[in-house]
Amino acid sequence: MTMARTPELLDLQDGFRLRPVSKAILSSVMEAYVEDPESAKAALPWLRNDRDITRQLSDMLHDLEHLSNADRVHFWSIHDDSNSFIGLIGLGDEMQLIHSHYNLGYWVRKGFRQKGIASSSVDAVLGWLNSRGDTYRVEITVHPRNIAGLITAERIAAYLKLRIYELEEQKARRTIAFGDCLLYTSDAADEEDSVD
Repeated sequence: MTMARTPELLDLQDGFRLRPVSKAILSSVMEAYVEDPESAKAALPWLRNDRDITRQLSDMLHDLEHLSNADRVHFWSIHDDSNSFIGLIGLGDEMQLIHSHYNLGYWVRKGFRQKGIASSSVDAVLGWLNSRGDTYRVEITVHPRNIAGLITAERIAAYLKLRIYELEEQKARRTIAFGDCLLYTSDAADEEDSVD
């Protein structure tokens, strides 16, 4: 596999663009978090209520910016043509399967949902990954209460013509799409150190 920096992906549907994540968007990410903390926590289930949210998001952006230069992760901020922050999408390194290369995650702000932005962004990211010329296994992990995320993940699986299998295991629902995608939903984050 060839090493690559996270590129800017332009000309998405309706003038949206993906820019490599940087610490400079912290205030926009915080604003999005404050407007809808529940969906932010569903998309970023590791966020802890008993710790400073600003610090956690700042650390995340710092780490993502640093790791993207090493080709371990690739994360983008989604912007419209007026440069408004719309959300995040990325290829992370927290996988459930040994042979996976990346985990795909996305989060779209409340006022921009149900407009095809997540699907268009996913297409751009997977198109870029495909253009690298190697074969990658990508997992999609969605919190079971993240309904919009589940819908987007199911659309991706349908678009790629993947079969979806659902298994019930204790308190976690696991949905596996065989092929080059794995969709895994788990509420395990709720059980770990959660403070309400």
